[in-house]
Amino acid sequence: MRWPVALVIIILTGWAQAAWASDEAWQALQQGGTVALFRHARAPGTGDPANFRVEDCSTQRNLSDEGRQQAQRIGDQFRTRKIPVERVLSSRWCRALETARLAFGGLAQPSAPLDSFFSGREQEPAQTQAVRRIIEEWRSTGVLVLVTHQVNITALTGIFPSEGEMLVLKPRAGSGFDIVGRVGL
Repeated sequence: MRWPVALVIIILTGWAQAAWASDEAWQALQQGGTVALFRHARAPGTGDPANFRVEDCSTQRNLSDEGRQQAQRIGDQFRTRKIPVERVLSSRWCRALETARLAFGGLAQPSAPLDSFFSGREQEPAQTQAVRRIIEEWRSTGVLVLVTHQVNITALTGIFPSEGEMLVLKPRAGSGFDIVGRVGL
Protein backbone atom coordinates (compact mmCIF):
# COMPACT_ATOMS: atom_id res chain seq x y z
CA MET A 1 0.00 0.00 0.00
CA ARG A 2 1.40 3.39 -1.00
CA TRP A 3 0.61 6.36 1.19
CA PRO A 4 0.15 9.72 -0.49
CA VAL A 5 3.04 12.00 0.37
CA ALA A 6 0.68 14.72 1.66
CA LEU A 7 -0.92 12.29 4.12
CA VAL A 8 2.49 11.16 5.42
CA ILE A 9 3.52 14.80 5.90
CA ILE A 10 0.29 15.58 7.78
CA ILE A 11 0.74 12.55 10.06
CA LEU A 12 4.40 13.34 10.79
CA THR A 13 3.65 17.03 11.38
CA GLY A 14 0.91 16.13 13.85
CA TRP A 15 3.23 13.71 15.64
CA ALA A 16 6.03 16.29 15.80
CA GLN A 17 3.65 18.96 17.13
CA ALA A 18 2.36 16.56 19.81
CA ALA A 19 5.92 15.67 20.86
CA TRP A 20 6.87 19.37 20.94
CA ALA A 21 3.81 20.22 23.04
CA SER A 22 4.68 17.40 25.45
CA ASP A 23 8.29 18.58 25.73
CA GLU A 24 7.21 22.15 26.35
CA ALA A 25 4.69 20.99 28.96
CA TRP A 26 7.30 18.92 30.83
CA GLN A 27 9.77 21.82 30.74
CA ALA A 28 7.15 24.16 32.20
CA LEU A 29 6.48 21.67 34.99
CA GLN A 30 10.20 21.34 35.75
CA GLN A 31 10.42 25.13 36.08
CA GLY A 32 7.50 25.16 38.54
CA GLY A 33 4.84 27.78 39.11
CA THR A 34 2.49 25.65 37.01
CA VAL A 35 -0.61 23.51 37.44
CA ALA A 36 -0.91 19.92 36.22
CA LEU A 37 -4.62 19.32 35.54
CA PHE A 38 -5.40 15.59 35.18
CA ARG A 39 -8.38 13.55 34.21
CA HIS A 40 -8.42 10.47 36.46
CA ALA A 41 -6.82 7.31 35.11
CA ARG A 42 -8.71 4.55 33.23
CA ALA A 43 -12.08 3.72 34.80
CA PRO A 44 -14.33 1.88 32.32
CA GLY A 45 -17.84 3.21 31.78
CA THR A 46 -19.53 6.59 31.99
CA GLY A 47 -20.90 8.49 34.96
CA ASP A 48 -21.78 6.60 38.13
CA PRO A 49 -24.45 4.08 39.14
CA ALA A 50 -27.82 5.34 40.41
CA ASN A 51 -26.94 4.26 43.97
CA PHE A 52 -23.74 6.39 43.98
CA ARG A 53 -22.49 7.56 47.37
CA VAL A 54 -19.26 9.57 47.56
CA GLU A 55 -18.22 7.88 50.83
CA ASP A 56 -18.66 4.33 49.44
CA CYS A 57 -16.34 3.23 46.62
CA SER A 58 -18.42 0.08 46.02
CA THR A 59 -21.19 2.34 44.64
CA GLN A 60 -18.89 4.06 42.14
CA ARG A 61 -17.15 3.49 38.84
CA ASN A 62 -13.56 2.70 39.85
CA LEU A 63 -10.12 2.35 38.30
CA SER A 64 -9.42 -0.81 36.35
CA ASP A 65 -6.10 -2.66 36.74
CA GLU A 66 -4.98 -0.74 33.66
CA GLY A 67 -6.03 2.51 35.35
CA ARG A 68 -4.05 1.70 38.51
CA GLN A 69 -0.97 0.96 36.38
CA GLN A 70 -1.54 4.20 34.45
CA ALA A 71 -1.72 6.19 37.71
CA GLN A 72 1.53 4.62 38.90
CA ARG A 73 3.19 5.51 35.58
CA ILE A 74 2.06 9.12 36.04
CA GLY A 75 3.85 9.28 39.38
CA ASP A 76 6.91 7.53 37.92
CA GLN A 77 7.12 10.12 35.12
CA PHE A 78 6.94 12.98 37.63
CA ARG A 79 9.66 11.45 39.82
CA THR A 80 11.90 10.54 36.86
CA ARG A 81 11.63 14.08 35.50
CA LYS A 82 12.12 15.58 38.99
CA ILE A 83 8.92 17.63 38.83
CA PRO A 84 8.66 19.71 42.04
CA VAL A 85 5.15 18.69 43.12
CA GLU A 86 4.13 20.83 46.07
CA ARG A 87 0.42 20.17 46.46
CA VAL A 88 -2.07 17.59 45.12
CA LEU A 89 -5.84 18.18 45.20
CA SER A 90 -8.32 15.60 43.96
CA SER A 91 -12.00 15.08 43.41
CA ARG A 92 -13.48 13.06 46.26
CA TRP A 93 -14.67 10.39 43.77
CA CYS A 94 -12.76 7.15 44.43
CA ARG A 95 -11.34 6.86 40.90
CA ALA A 96 -9.81 10.35 41.13
CA LEU A 97 -8.50 9.94 44.70
CA GLU A 98 -6.99 6.56 43.84
CA THR A 99 -5.30 8.10 40.79
CA ALA A 100 -3.86 10.89 42.94
CA ARG A 101 -2.73 8.55 45.72
CA LEU A 102 -1.12 6.00 43.40
CA ALA A 103 0.72 8.75 41.53
CA PHE A 104 1.59 11.17 44.35
CA GLY A 105 1.15 9.24 47.61
CA GLY A 106 0.40 11.11 50.81
CA LEU A 107 0.29 14.51 49.11
CA ALA A 108 -3.22 13.77 47.78
CA GLN A 109 -6.01 15.72 49.48
CA PRO A 110 -9.73 15.62 48.61
CA SER A 111 -11.20 18.87 47.28
CA ALA A 112 -14.96 19.21 46.62
CA PRO A 113 -14.66 21.78 43.77
CA LEU A 114 -12.96 19.03 41.71
CA ASP A 115 -15.88 16.59 42.17
CA SER A 116 -17.70 15.49 39.02
CA PHE A 117 -20.88 17.36 38.11
CA PHE A 118 -21.78 14.84 35.39
CA SER A 119 -25.06 14.05 37.17
CA GLY A 120 -25.57 17.56 38.56
CA ARG A 121 -24.96 20.01 35.73
CA GLU A 122 -26.46 22.86 37.78
CA GLN A 123 -23.29 22.71 39.93
CA GLU A 124 -21.00 23.39 36.96
CA PRO A 125 -20.78 27.22 37.11
CA ALA A 126 -19.89 27.41 40.81
CA GLN A 127 -17.44 24.50 40.69
CA THR A 128 -15.74 25.72 37.53
CA GLN A 129 -15.33 29.18 39.05
CA ALA A 130 -13.90 27.68 42.26
CA VAL A 131 -11.35 25.61 40.30
CA ARG A 132 -10.48 28.64 38.15
CA ARG A 133 -9.72 30.57 41.37
CA ILE A 134 -7.53 27.74 42.69
CA ILE A 135 -5.51 27.82 39.46
CA GLU A 136 -5.29 31.61 39.20
CA GLU A 137 -4.19 31.95 42.83
CA TRP A 138 -1.36 29.41 42.51
CA ARG A 139 1.80 31.40 43.23
CA SER A 140 4.60 29.02 44.05
CA THR A 141 7.85 27.75 42.65
CA GLY A 142 6.41 24.24 42.86
CA VAL A 143 3.67 22.45 40.94
CA LEU A 144 0.02 22.14 41.92
CA VAL A 145 -1.57 18.89 40.72
CA LEU A 146 -5.36 18.74 40.28
CA VAL A 147 -7.08 15.40 39.58
CA THR A 148 -10.64 15.65 38.34
CA HIS A 149 -13.06 14.48 35.63
CA GLN A 150 -13.62 15.03 31.90
CA VAL A 151 -16.71 17.23 32.35
CA ASN A 152 -14.85 19.50 34.76
CA ILE A 153 -11.82 19.89 32.49
CA THR A 154 -13.97 20.47 29.42
CA ALA A 155 -16.02 23.15 31.22
CA LEU A 156 -12.83 24.88 32.35
CA THR A 157 -10.74 24.64 29.17
CA GLY A 158 -12.94 23.50 26.27
CA ILE A 159 -10.69 20.42 25.91
CA PHE A 160 -12.02 16.84 26.08
CA PRO A 161 -9.12 14.93 27.71
CA SER A 162 -8.46 11.21 27.60
CA GLU A 163 -8.32 9.23 30.81
CA GLY A 164 -5.00 9.92 32.52
CA GLU A 165 -4.26 12.87 30.24
CA MET A 166 -2.63 15.97 31.71
CA LEU A 167 -3.02 19.60 30.71
CA VAL A 168 -0.27 21.92 31.92
CA LEU A 169 -1.53 25.37 32.88
CA LYS A 170 0.39 28.54 33.68
CA PRO A 171 -1.48 31.09 35.82
CA ARG A 172 -1.30 34.63 34.39
CA ALA A 173 -0.03 37.54 36.48
CA GLY A 174 -3.44 39.23 36.61
CA SER A 175 -6.11 36.62 36.11
CA GLY A 176 -6.73 33.63 33.91
CA PHE A 177 -4.25 31.00 32.77
CA ASP A 178 -2.55 29.78 29.63
CA ILE A 179 -2.58 26.17 28.45
CA VAL A 180 1.08 25.30 27.95
CA GLY A 181 0.51 21.81 26.58
CA ARG A 182 -1.07 18.39 26.86
CA VAL A 183 0.54 15.11 27.79
CA GLY A 184 -1.06 11.71 27.39
CA LEU A 185 0.40 9.28 29.90
